[in-house]
Amino acid sequence: MLYTGLLSVTFRKLSAEQIVSLVVEAGLDGIEWGGDIHVPPGDVETAKAVRVMTEQAGLKVAAYGSYYRVGTGQSFEDVLSSASALGAPVIRVWAGNKGSAAADEAWWDAVVEDTRAIGERAAQAGIRIAFEFHQNTLTDELDATLRLLKAADHPNVYSYWQALRPFESGAYAGELEALTPWLTNVHVYYISYGTRHSLEEGESVWDRYLAALPSGEDRYVMLEFVKDDAPEQFLQDAATLKRIVKRANEA
Repeated sequence: MLYTGLLSVTFRKLSAEQIVSLVVEAGLDGIEWGGDIHVPPGDVETAKAVRVMTEQAGLKVAAYGSYYRVGTGQSFEDVLSSASALGAPVIRVWAGNKGSAAADEAWWDAVVEDTRAIGERAAQAGIRIAFEFHQNTLTDELDATLRLLKAADHPNVYSYWQALRPFESGAYAGELEALTPWLTNVHVYYISYGTRHSLEEGESVWDRYLAALPSGEDRYVMLEFVKDDAPEQFLQDAATLKRIVKRANEA
C-alpha cells in the first residue's frame, strides 16, 4: 500500500504548525519531519510536541529525516532520541560524505561498520534505518547502493529512492525494481534538466515508475522540491500525487 506525504524540509521557512495545516488542507497522509529545522536532534520536547500536533491533526509521522552522516563519527544517540520521541518508524540517514567513485576501501569499511552499529541500535528501539539516495554519498547510484546494502547485510537497514538524473533518461523503473527488497520510502518531484516543474507535467512518468513497485509493502511517496517553493503549487502537486497513488494502489 502506498501512502502520500510531504517532507517538512520542502518548506523550511514555515513553522511546524503551518506545515501540519498545509498537509491537512492537501489531504495527504503523513509528514517526514526534518532534523535540520523542525525537529532538531536531541530536542526531545520539540519532537514530542510535533508528534502530538501531527497525530491530533489526523496525520502520520512518516519518518524522521536526519542529517546523520554514517561513518563520520557523529553521535547517533541524539538522532535516535528525537526519532523515538517523534514516533517515527524510519530514520533517514546519509551514507557518509564522499561519492562512491571517490571512496577507498577503508572508507567503505568505516561506513559499513557504522551502518551495522546504528542499524542494531535503532532496531532495539523498533525503528528502521534507511539511506538517502543522494549525490556525494555511497548511495549516489544504483550499483553503489546495492553494494553498501549487501555489505552491511543487516535486516534493519533499508534505502530510500529519488530521481538523481533527468527523468528523460528512462532508467528509473529498473532502479526501483532492483532496490525493492530494501526500499522504504520514495521522494517525489519533477525536475527536468535542473528546472523544477509541476508534478502534473510528470504525471505519466510517475505512473510508470510507481507501477514498478510490487504491492504488499507499505511505503510513503512524499513530495519534495516544489516549484518556486510555493505552497499553492504544493497543493496542486498534492492533488496530482493523490491521483498517481490511487492508480498505483488499484493496479
